[in-house]
Amino acid sequence: MKNKLYAVTMLAGVVAATAQAKIEMGTPFSDGVVLQRGVEVPVWGKAEPGLFVTVAFADAEVSVDVGADGAWLVKLPAMSASAESRTMTVTESKKGVIFDDETDRVEIGDVLVGEVWFASGQSNMECPIWGVSPRYRDGSGALVTSMDHLPNIRFAKNTRTWSVAPTTAKYNGWKKFEPASFKSGALSAVAYYYARELYLALGGVPVGIVDSSWGGTNIDAWTPRCGYDGCDASLKATAEYKVAAKWDKSMKKGPIGEAHQQPTVLFNGMVDSWAPMAMRGMIWYQGCHNNGEYQLYAAKMKALRDGWAKRFENPALKIYFVQLAPYNQNWPGLVAAQTKYAESEPNAALAVTADVGNFYDIHPNRKEIVAKRLAVHALKRDYGFDIDEDNSPVLESATFANGAVTMKFKYAKGWYVYSPDRSIEPAFEVAGADGEWKPAKLQEVNKSGIVKGVELVVKSAEVPVPEKVRYICRPQTMGTVFNQASLPLGPFEADKQGLR
Repeated sequence: MKNKLYAVTMLAGVVAATAQAKIEMGTPFSDGVVLQRGVEVPVWGKAEPGLFVTVAFADAEVSVDVGADGAWLVKLPAMSASAESRTMTVTESKKGVIFDDETDRVEIGDVLVGEVWFASGQSNMECPIWGVSPRYRDGSGALVTSMDHLPNIRFAKNTRTWSVAPTTAKYNGWKKFEPASFKSGALSAVAYYYARELYLALGGVPVGIVDSSWGGTNIDAWTPRCGYDGCDASLKATAEYKVAAKWDKSMKKGPIGEAHQQPTVLFNGMVDSWAPMAMRGMIWYQGCHNNGEYQLYAAKMKALRDGWAKRFENPALKIYFVQLAPYNQNWPGLVAAQTKYAESEPNAALAVTADVGNFYDIHPNRKEIVAKRLAVHALKRDYGFDIDEDNSPVLESATFANGAVTMKFKYAKGWYVYSPDRSIEPAFEVAGADGEWKPAKLQEVNKSGIVKGVELVVKSAEVPVPEKVRYICRPQTMGTVFNQASLPLGPFEADKQGLR
């Protein structure tokens, strides 16, 4: 070949050089990509076995032999954030020869360096920033996407693909946050607002976000096989599940109702080939589809996050995820499992949405506040912002005495009640020995909704000797109690032995 120069293009989800070039780039690497700042950045692909690949970007140049299987991978040194549009050059040649008449070369243009995140989950993550259906899109999507010209925020939206074995994810390249990019409305609304919040808070540091989401899917399909290594015994059946290439309705069981809901298949089809891309972490919004087996959900969350951390070679991978919002049911078992996992994993944090549900729509359309509650975790934990509190309150203890229940909470230094109808009677309930739940009144709250003290005390005239207490666990009840950081108290149930 005569020292040919090739641009990187997308073809059926595979990043490859045009014409006769032999270099194929790994999934993330096409024009407009954002590289993660502050860490080594793996760059990989395929080339002719026995040759030599050199990757040059910014001030770095790194070379490696191509393996017998054609695979190669280099690591660029850690870089500072940069909004400068630069080119990454990848060359393939005979060993010891960088540029001559036998050189193949690929150029990846408009490369930025900043913060990289992954967004995944089922329909409330997939719910687009704008789309055809008024019941399945963000409420302000047309407005914000018409105004935002933020070209240093980039996104990649994966095509729905399931696979028995790891395969190359399909996407149509990196897009800029500009009105023309959102005509189809495909990008997740939560991912949109999350990336935007980070970009604005970080003062213009470039942000890249990958959206891999699919409505009606379970957590199992998004979990890589390695996530089950050493997993809880309760997940044995899931860990050993044999994926069927040919699906039959007789195979339905639990949360596995279709071919694309089988364990591992969405990770294989929509995530695996992005690894080991350098990134800060992932945001996750899922749970409805696993509600029928909520007892397993905390263990499954652990398998999900641990598996992604292994596959992306990032032990400190962050997972910030969304608690299910009230609907015509309030998911008490599932939200308790979500809280349990968040409290057990230092690299995880929970965004509570007890106040933004919709009793008539499983897809509430206020996605911006959801993203803000995810972003506050990242700003405090990853970016060093001086934020007093990023967690919603979590019940620490409940004392049953003198006809009242006195509750202490973590992450709360003060309280207030806010309801659109000006009610100051939150949906607390208590039960006595008969187990019948009755409404309970919050004590020491004034007409404006300000609560005195740091403990919450509730009583019910109908239950003189309470033995249990719960909050927004009854269907069609909404959260109205907030801590001093404007973060809502989520659903819980407790008795004298503690949380249930």
